[in-house]
Parts: sequence; structure tokens; C-alpha cells
Amino acid sequence: MQNQKIIDTIVHWLKDYAQKAKANGYIIGVSGGVDSGVVSTLCAMTGLKVLALEMPIRQKSDQSSRAQKHIQWLEQKFDNVQSMTINLDAPFLALENTIAIENNNFPNQNLALANTRSRLRMLTLYYFGQIHGLLVCGTGNKVEDFGIGFYTKYGDGGVDVSPIGDLYKTEVYQLARELDLIESIQNAIPTDGLWDAERTDEMQIGATYPELEKIQKDWGKKSEDDYTGRDLEVFKIFKRMNTAAQHKINPIPVCYIPEEWRD
Repeated sequence: MQNQKIIDTIVHWLKDYAQKAKANGYIIGVSGGVDSGVVSTLCAMTGLKVLALEMPIRQKSDQSSRAQKHIQWLEQKFDNVQSMTINLDAPFLALENTIAIENNNFPNQNLALANTRSRLRMLTLYYFGQIHGLLVCGTGNKVEDFGIGFYTKYGDGGVDVSPIGDLYKTEVYQLARELDLIESIQNAIPTDGLWDAERTDEMQIGATYPELEKIQKDWGKKSEDDYTGRDLEVFKIFKRMNTAAQHKINPIPVCYIPEEWRD
């Protein structure tokens, strides 16, 4: 992969988009993962204003530590980067106490609350983004956004731009090495950080990103009959998640009304 050419292209694309939108720059949530590490660095390389937000909600100490160290690295390297830490523990707890069903009889309640964390972060990003005239920059990669839909609709999926949406996760790691990000970011184990207990992406999905990428690259070209063993297992995981995520992957459906009915 031509890493430097891809980096230069994304940086130019981000700068051009913000200038055409008459925005001052970008705001981005920094989680301590490789995706937000790479994207925040690419935003900083535009020379435009960048506001890096850490938004912990009952966050694991290693995740917060990585996020803080990366933000410090950004601020030392780029004069156009500012940062804020907005602790969302209290508003999330208040929301949880307001909306959660006390007897927990609904099987999807914990998942709904996990997604609520992501949506609360989205609200925070847009609040501060609007104050400072900044666009919200997304951190979703190709597998998450267009393969298995492993993101929260109107949470981390609620963004203005998606600079790495056409890059596979393994390619994002390549850019992290090319950008010489701090080692802990380069080696960060993928996790969405939405649960009280530790749940890596692999634990939730049942497959690694390289395994998923192998299936996605041949998606539509090969069928279930073309796979055996572990590849077949991953194909079934990918197919199940891709099918369930069509409402995320496809544009919002609109019920169109014939013009002649408007007379």
C-alpha cells in the first residue's frame, strides 16, 4: 500500500472539504484506539483548527491513558490542535436512571444502553463543534461501516465526514506506523469502549479484522459453497452481520409520493 500517497490524499481531501464548507476545521473524539489516533493526526496535518475531545464514560484506565497520551503527542507536534476532556459519567448515569427499565426484562436493554453511550458522545461532539465552527470527523473504517455495520447508528456513525471509510482496519494500522503514532496506539487492541466489562471487538464479533477483510474483499464474488473450515465460519458471521446492518449501510429509505397526487 502506498501509505504516504494515501496520507497526502486524505489530508488534502479533509482540508478542501472543510474550506468549501466554510468550517474552521474539525472536531474528533479520541478514544485511545488506532482509528481515532490516525484520523486525529490526519486532521491535524491539514493545518486547520482541530479540537480533540476525550469523552470517558466509565472508561477503562488503559483506554483513557492511551487517549490522553495521544492527545499530548498531538498537541506537542501540532500548534493547531487543542483538546478537552468532557467526563460524561454523570449525564450518562442520569440518563440511564431516567430511561432504564428497572426490572431489566428486555434482552436488548444492555445493548441499547451501550449504544446510548455512543450517542451521548455524538451529541457532545456536535455541541462543541457548533460552538467552534468545526465539522465532526468520523473514525469508522471500511469493515465497520460498510461490511458488518459494527458501529452505533447516530452515535459514532453520526458524523460529517468519513476520511478512512474506504480503508480496511489492517490498512489503518499501516498508516499508524507510517505516521509514527505512539506505540500504545499502534498496538491498541480494537474495542468500542461501550461496556462496563472489557469486550474487545473480536470478542463481540467472533472474528478478527483480517479474517473479516478476507471475506469482504470477495463479497459478491464468492458464495458460501466456496468456503470451508474457519473461512466458512467467518463468512457466516460476516453474512449475518451484513444482512442485519443494511439499515445502517444503505441510505435512509424515503417513501416517495407521485407528483400527480399533489394536485
